[in-house]
Amino acid sequence: MRDGVTLGEGWHHRAGEPHAEAEALRDAHARGNGVSGATAYVSLEPCNHTGRTPPCSEALIAAQIERVVIGALDPNPKTAGGGVRRLRDAGIEVDVADDAAAQALIERFRWTIVHDRPYVTLKMAASLDGYVAPRPGAQQWLTGPLARERVRDLRIEHDAVMVGAGTIRVDDPQLTVRPHATRRKPYARVVVCETEAIPATSRVLAPPPDAPLGAYRPTMVLAPRGAREKFAELARFAQVVYVGDEDARQLDLAAALAALRERDIATVLCEGGPTLAGRLLGAGLVQRLVWLVAPTLLRSDTAVPALAGADLAGADLAGANGWRFDRIERVGDDMLLSADLTTCSPA
Repeated sequence: MRDGVTLGEGWHHRAGEPHAEAEALRDAHARGNGVSGATAYVSLEPCNHTGRTPPCSEALIAAQIERVVIGALDPNPKTAGGGVRRLRDAGIEVDVADDAAAQALIERFRWTIVHDRPYVTLKMAASLDGYVAPRPGAQQWLTGPLARERVRDLRIEHDAVMVGAGTIRVDDPQLTVRPHATRRKPYARVVVCETEAIPATSRVLAPPPDAPLGAYRPTMVLAPRGAREKFAELARFAQVVYVGDEDARQLDLAAALAALRERDIATVLCEGGPTLAGRLLGAGLVQRLVWLVAPTLLRSDTAVPALAGADLAGADLAGANGWRFDRIERVGDDMLLSADLTTCSPA
């Protein structure tokens, strides 16, 4: 920008393509605008290393930018303040805003760049009194259409959606994104199994018939290596990922998530059910909680609680600084509560 006028704009479209700074400089050139002496506003610190693209710090220096305003420092150890130092060494004025909105943009990236397992968002929908169904096996919508649309948006924002085998047996969901989208990294559907395989006829195992070619990876089933014989038939229909040693009969969720990361899945949206959700929370493996509250009451002798499978009373979910409920909004007739749990997650 110069004198309040935007000279060029740009954003990073996908990994391996030019970063936002290069795109903005190219846009300014296409508009016929010179940028010498201008101010560059960037949400993330310009990189200072050569990867799949050249260093953005050098591009800004070569363009004779006079001032750079940075929303958030880059958590990537390859940069980690190096971009700021390089710009200042070149005589460019640099201001770091440490802006909340800029930090929110890199929330998932900030986690995955320094951890060997994916960033996990846990989504749960429950009644006002904390139940997900009036009785085991019941199939009904708790939340309204706007809330369900929000969940579909969440799926699109993540590399994979993950559920437990119980959810597959009860609801038989497809777990697709709608509308279907072609992306650089095909979308993944993940099922966590333990004692028994899911039915081979489950809809989650079938490629969506109306999806573009290559839009979805083969469905992945996470299973303990010690129970391999129970999943031999399912391997004909899914990519079965065995976790643990030869004697493992219980699934190590942390190791299972690490196995997903090894397969280029950086972000996971877990949609429950209660047992998987409880175990993930109890193990401190959730980085963001998205909790939808429906304006209804379900308590009865048969009602299914939202969380199961772990003793959460003794879990250190609060962490040193406590949960940060940073997003509270009305979605149709429902309420959405969201908390950042990264301070509660083990390294």
